[in-house]
Amino acid sequence: MALVKAHNRWVILMSFLAALVAMSYPISTTGIWLRPELIPMLVIYWIMVLPQQSSILQIWCVGCIQDLLQGTPLGLHAMALMVVAYVCLLSYQRMRNYTIWHQTFFVFVIVGLHQLVDSWVHSLQGSAAQTLVFLLPAFTSALLWPLLWMVLERLRVGYRIT
Repeated sequence: MALVKAHNRWVILMSFLAALVAMSYPISTTGIWLRPELIPMLVIYWIMVLPQQSSILQIWCVGCIQDLLQGTPLGLHAMALMVVAYVCLLSYQRMRNYTIWHQTFFVFVIVGLHQLVDSWVHSLQGSAAQTLVFLLPAFTSALLWPLLWMVLERLRVGYRIT
């Protein structure tokens, strides 16, 4: 009896769509610093789990859509997501062997790198954060990582995404 492989990759697209909707939900100006960065977290997860199926073009398009939704300069999030994708593609084999708590630290560093690129582009416009407050989304993303990992693993196994 042959095993049937399911290719339910639409779940990946739907996860990015749900994250884009969540990221475009309006919140207060003080709460924006505590919002986790869902898009980079999804990029980290899907590259770590399915690196051969992760499309750089898809990640770039998601970044451009995020720029359009948030009103940031076109290409800002796309460039930051490319940096995240590159670092994750270099280290996905190592990261798979980490415990969830080690992965949490890795997520903090990678999302912090994403935030650093974002802050750098905003500083070129003259509107950068004056302190290290721009790293708060990296901290909240790291705190949310175990929960996101568990939910996405259940989805991946449940829909047999390969």
